Amino acid sequence: MEIRFANLSDTSVIHDLMIKAFLEYKDEVPPSSALEETVQSVLIALKDGERSLICYIDNQPVGMVRFKIKEDSLYFYRLSVIPEMQGHGIAKKLLSFLENFAVQEELTSIFCKVRMTVTRNIKLYSSMGYSIYDEEVVHKPNGLSIKIVSMMKKLG
Repeated sequence: MEIRFANLSDTSVIHDLMIKAFLEYKDEVPPSSALEETVQSVLIALKDGERSLICYIDNQPVGMVRFKIKEDSLYFYRLSVIPEMQGHGIAKKLLSFLENFAVQEELTSIFCKVRMTVTRNIKLYSSMGYSIYDEEVVHKPNGLSIKIVSMMKKLG
């Protein structure tokens, strides 16, 4: 297993991994906004300072995570592992790599936002030392609302 920082030429790989991983949420109400993203929207985000890690097994991409540094914290999102490789510790490896990077950058915390309905992700992050520090309801333009929890882990 190898984890590498992505570059602009990896945009379609990042998008492909994200779509494959988030397809399981297509029937959620509302569906994940990750499914509305395009290769172009990911490219624009990367050009605007977003970064990404990609995990490879035997030179095949199997997972990724997107992130930004916000003041003294690292915010990650769209953590994605392709369905056939879920349950093999890839998400934990990506998060550990990200946490080590954040420590090297002298950041004090790492955080994410998770739909309350996706309990397995809340359990995953909790098992790695993250705790819920906020709850909110996000109101989508279509009139639907999503309950979100914010989770954080202190570093250092």
